[in-house]
Amino acid sequence: MGVSNKNAQDNIQPKGNKKPLQVLHISKKDSQKKSNEIHDELTNSQEFIQKENIAIKPQIIKDDSVKGIEDNNEKAMDFDIPKRDLTQQDLNRPLNFPEQNKNYQFERTVDEFDFDESAFLEALNANEPIGATGETISGKVIAIESDGLYVDIGGKAPGYMPKKECGLGVITNFKEKFSIGLEMEVLVIKEQNADGMVTVSARALILRQSWEKVSSSAKNGELINVLVNGFNRGGLTCDVDGLRGFIPRSQLEDGQDYQSFVGKTLKVAFLEVNPESRKLVLSEKKASLVSKLISLELGQLIEGEVLAVKPYGFFIDLGGASGLLHQSSLTNGSIRSLREVFREGEIIKALISEIDLEKGRIGLNTALLENSAGELIIDKHKVMQEAAERALKTKALFDKKNTINEDQ
Repeated sequence: MGVSNKNAQDNIQPKGNKKPLQVLHISKKDSQKKSNEIHDELTNSQEFIQKENIAIKPQIIKDDSVKGIEDNNEKAMDFDIPKRDLTQQDLNRPLNFPEQNKNYQFERTVDEFDFDESAFLEALNANEPIGATGETISGKVIAIESDGLYVDIGGKAPGYMPKKECGLGVITNFKEKFSIGLEMEVLVIKEQNADGMVTVSARALILRQSWEKVSSSAKNGELINVLVNGFNRGGLTCDVDGLRGFIPRSQLEDGQDYQSFVGKTLKVAFLEVNPESRKLVLSEKKASLVSKLISLELGQLIEGEVLAVKPYGFFIDLGGASGLLHQSSLTNGSIRSLREVFREGEIIKALISEIDLEKGRIGLNTALLENSAGELIIDKHKVMQEAAERALKTKALFDKKNTINEDQ
């Protein structure tokens, strides 16, 4: 519909070759009337539409995907984001979740499961490997073959014992010595393989027991008789409970013609026992010394010759045995030099204060013979002359010490 405007024709500029718009001239009265009619129609139309909107509220149907999006939007409103226009820096900043949105882990108790503790422990015991290396196990022979035998040790598989591990030396009557059902103790020398089988040895167990035996004998200062079975450039060889022993030439009473000792029996003492290095050294000379030591006792007064003067004391010859008179056991007084008291070759008397059979050592004491501190330095002759009488005063002290040693 055209609108009256007297300047409309002047404001319209022709574009290109197009003709200007034609304007319809109408009177002011007609225009006013027409305008009123249009206004009434618009008002009536708006009122009708508004009534229709109020009367009819269409139901919005949302599918699951839309609901999920709206739920996520509502949860996002809980995030700690300032209510302002977001910038790129805000978008890159990590979100701070409130404490109420923390993930809670629910602990489940054993009662929620079908759990049998006894069955569980039984299963563990059934799968536990039997036979760690170095362990001693009792078993029973269940099978014999030409190269070894099988021993039931209570595991899921029997233990295997090679023929060379069945005993010491060469076994000629193998099948006669071992029979089915024979009970024996074995030592595990190799842990189980993929089939659960372990390697066991009777020989290794015998050797271990032999080392334990000789170690105890050496500690107690025991003497043993050995049969010489060979010799080399350094000395003689012998057998001690299945172990190879060695007697150096220097430890023989007569080492000149030492080869003649092969096949003979000698009394020896233990000089060195080392299971780790498998070193077993014996001595005939020490056996002679230990024999003399056995006849001695603590508190006994002996007489000997000063062999040597050392910074720490004196070595005294006791007739085949050597005793040490340490400077701490010499006198209760103060001395500047050991030579102020005794010199080499001098005959002295002293008390036996220590007997070590394992090391073949004798400890001596002269301080206990003094009636006053330093008396040995002032009047050595008097102390030595009255030594026997003064030794009786110390007898009670050493008797008590002997009793303690016997109890141990």
